[in-house]
Amino acid sequence: MARTKIQFVCQNCGAVSNRWQGRCDACGEWNTLVEEAATAGIAAGPAAKTVRRGRVFELSPLSGDTPQPPRIVTGIAEFDRVTGGGFVVGSALLVGGDPGIGKSTLLLQAAAALARRGNSVIYVSGEEAIAQIRLRADRLGVTGDAVKLAAETSVEDILATLSEEKRPSLVILDSIQTLWTDRADSAPGTVTQVRASSQALIRYAKQSGAAVVFVGHVTKDGQIAGPRVVEHMVDAVLYFEGEGGHHFRILRAVKNRFGPTDEIGVFEMTGSGLSEVSNPSELFLGERNANTAGAAVFAGMEGTRPVLVEIQALVAPSALGTPRRSVIGWDTNRLAMVIAVLEAHCGVRLAQHDVYLNVAGGLRITEPAADLAVVAALVSSRLNTPLPVDSVYFGEISLSGAVRPVSHAPARLKEAQKLGFARAYMPAATIGKEASGFPGQIGAVQLADLVAAIAARSGGKPMD
Repeated sequence: MARTKIQFVCQNCGAVSNRWQGRCDACGEWNTLVEEAATAGIAAGPAAKTVRRGRVFELSPLSGDTPQPPRIVTGIAEFDRVTGGGFVVGSALLVGGDPGIGKSTLLLQAAAALARRGNSVIYVSGEEAIAQIRLRADRLGVTGDAVKLAAETSVEDILATLSEEKRPSLVILDSIQTLWTDRADSAPGTVTQVRASSQALIRYAKQSGAAVVFVGHVTKDGQIAGPRVVEHMVDAVLYFEGEGGHHFRILRAVKNRFGPTDEIGVFEMTGSGLSEVSNPSELFLGERNANTAGAAVFAGMEGTRPVLVEIQALVAPSALGTPRRSVIGWDTNRLAMVIAVLEAHCGVRLAQHDVYLNVAGGLRITEPAADLAVVAALVSSRLNTPLPVDSVYFGEISLSGAVRPVSHAPARLKEAQKLGFARAYMPAATIGKEASGFPGQIGAVQLADLVAAIAARSGGKPMD
């Protein structure tokens, strides 16, 4: 009998090695190589069988009428916003998030909402028993909805059961790392099993027309665990974000073949489950102290939704040789660039000061339009001077100290006016047609103009 060939597969990137080693040569991660048989898995070769001859298929022109894909609307407005209008029939969706953040709660509420609308929904859990799911449903008050439950991890058993049932509208699998298939000879949660299980269930979704939702674990870096190829296989990837110390959660779309990306939905965690937050700006600004120095309101965009959020900065003298630079909710490298521009073009000396920056409420900001708000917060804290309570800030800072225009200025200003803000510090190029209808616009042609305006409020305190 021939000896089974053994190879080692990295669980982080999928690289294959002929021997075990502590560190993966491809991605640099430690202790990620797992032993797997080379006869069935990511390192397996083609099967020894006759290769069939390919068939000729028809090529279609670029023009033509393409109907919109049918959707299954859940009725949860924030969830439907992120998915682009509901679940697409025959699609596969991946939801990731930290343990205990509320992924199972959110999907159970979505399943109950669909069942309430007359859709057939099946919830399969590989981590919890049916009794545990029923306890959560009782806490959420959805025990009366016709959601079918199962506790199973075998992909073949799940597909056999689904084939016996009437085609469901939605199938939820919690989580993909617990499933295993006989087609792969490795432990559940490995790269080979996750990929093979996902392939089988995505094939079922495309053939049957049922929408399939996978729940995925995340790594310590916040990325969905397992091979990145799974994110390429599915039609949409959603991340459920939030901090343990905050009572709200953010559902963010990072990939969506049938809708916009970078869209967010905001939920508040309560004792009876997740409730929608229709106006996130009021939530993020709810605990704002107008008389505190170092706080600036940023008019940002999350997908198609304008969101006002407070950016907080603390600049304090440092006793260290290398001052601290601590950032929560923003890019650390971006902060270093903004500090360098302030030093070079505005005379704001921060080299001997610790700088702490925080986006209030735990929101994560990625767009460069927050540069101007960060500058305002830093200078305000440096001079210990509160900013005007009725002002918002947005604009991108260049290395020359100029303030560059950003997109969606009318939507930002409309949201600010709705919440009672009367002034906006923004790029001068934005003032005019895009900012029509907003009272009291104030443009910042150069960064030095904004710094001078804040210094004037402080009574001329020195910054060197």
